[in-house]
Amino acid sequence: MASPTSMLAEEQVHCSICLEMFTNPVSIPCGHNFCMACIGSYWKSSALFMCPMCKKTFLKQPDISINTVLREITEKFKEMKAYPVQNLQRTMQLDPGRAPEELPADLPELIPPDGPPAQGVPCDVCTEHRQRAVKSCLVCLTSYCEEHLKSHTARFTKHKLIEPVRNLEERMCKKHERLLELFCKKDQTIVCVLCTEMDHRAHYTVPVEREWTEKKALLRKTEAEVQHMIHERLKKVKDFKHSIELNKASAQREIEDSMQVFTDLIRAVQKLQAELVLDVEEKQRKTENWANDQIKELEREIDVLKMRNTELEYLAHTEDHIHFLQNFTSLMSHPHTKDWSEICVPAEQCVGTIRRAVLKLDQTLTEETDKLVELELRRIQKYSVDITFDPDTANPWLQLSEDGHQLRHLGAWQDLPDTPERFDTVVIVLGREGFSSGRRYWEVQVGEKDDWYLGVARASVNRKGRISVSTPHGYWALAMKKSQEYRVSSSPPLLLSIEPKLKRVGVYVDYEEGQVSFYDVQAKSHIYTFIDSFKEKLYPFFYLYCCDKASDTMTICPVEEKSHVKEC
Repeated sequence: MASPTSMLAEEQVHCSICLEMFTNPVSIPCGHNFCMACIGSYWKSSALFMCPMCKKTFLKQPDISINTVLREITEKFKEMKAYPVQNLQRTMQLDPGRAPEELPADLPELIPPDGPPAQGVPCDVCTEHRQRAVKSCLVCLTSYCEEHLKSHTARFTKHKLIEPVRNLEERMCKKHERLLELFCKKDQTIVCVLCTEMDHRAHYTVPVEREWTEKKALLRKTEAEVQHMIHERLKKVKDFKHSIELNKASAQREIEDSMQVFTDLIRAVQKLQAELVLDVEEKQRKTENWANDQIKELEREIDVLKMRNTELEYLAHTEDHIHFLQNFTSLMSHPHTKDWSEICVPAEQCVGTIRRAVLKLDQTLTEETDKLVELELRRIQKYSVDITFDPDTANPWLQLSEDGHQLRHLGAWQDLPDTPERFDTVVIVLGREGFSSGRRYWEVQVGEKDDWYLGVARASVNRKGRISVSTPHGYWALAMKKSQEYRVSSSPPLLLSIEPKLKRVGVYVDYEEGQVSFYDVQAKSHIYTFIDSFKEKLYPFFYLYCCDKASDTMTICPVEEKSHVKEC
């Protein structure tokens, strides 16, 4: 019957850190085993709690305890290793002529032909018990232990020695069998002296040490950039968590406001009140779940970046020029990460939710609705942005002011370049600033004009020939036509009854919610809201037909967060 050690390879009871048989072996969560002292020292010398084998990283130091089964197996292995070897040596001494096939079949292979395994790189000169090498010679392509190194250095004083490494033949040119000691700048590869006379002739080459110095400086820069990326993402995680708390507080305030509103109403509205609370809480939960998903993604990117930073730190401290240059290029490119600059969690959760619920009560709720709209305006004004007209998109009949805030119909055609961005038939101009996330608000003074559109448009709208300004064609707009009718660009158009005549219109867009709302700023009233889903970038858009009054202009006004808004 085979002994247990014949079914167990020796390396299975070796610690991969000290390369010796386990002493007080412990298991970490990823399943790998190490000596308790070895893994403790490894974690103390590292900035991360990482498994040396599979490189899995733990957020905090794992709890570890001695693996008693593995310890017993290791001790039994040590005993079985010692006794058969002694018996074998005794047998060979008593009967040197005994053939190998006459030896016991269950004798484990505990000693390799070239002696016990040495820690690290073994000496190439030792014949029996191979000692651990302390230096490798780049001329002899041989690794030497401390004893053999003495005789080598005594004979060859000018040979170049480095820290012991394996596979020294990889440092030789496979074509010329010369030492790789130069770096070709043109081909970005390591070459030997003969290569510079043949394939790399007339190429600019430098010693590998000099290239190592230059690349190491670049590596430090990349390392700093990766650390900065980690810092930015950690800050973004903190911002997300803070925004979640603000979002919770906002949702709670919204619920409390709704409770106050519905307290003053008759019993018939209680069902509507309950539905509103559930809607607010559901939106808050969805926002929180989304934000937590973003945090997880950020933390995954941070783990990847930390891993890259660890690799960069290791490469930055290595003195092995060849290893450095061979791995330099692959580590210089940043891991693929998302651009988080415009992604955030909105603090205000439910703009307009209460209003839409209360309007269902029609005339009996008119007074309460007016109060809510005024509060809503104050909230969305926090998202005001400075919108300017984009001259590259303006129809040649339109004239823009130098500051890009005023627009008028010139009444004459201007000779402007017919670029793909420009509207050539319909008198439209887009805003210069587009957006594909977040919330935006701006206000437009429409004055006494009676033929205009304003709102938002998709980036891909047709800009040549006759255009239908409608939602199916990529426009979400409020319009005033010559017949003194207000309408929205739904299909078919929806007529609106608005009194008094609009002077100043507020436009609010929530990209994620798919919401485009229009407000009468002076009357502090809501006009209309589109609910849709957006798939591409949106731009503010403006349409202005010919007016008899040369001074009549459409103006983008600065938002004044006051109870009374003056005309601009």
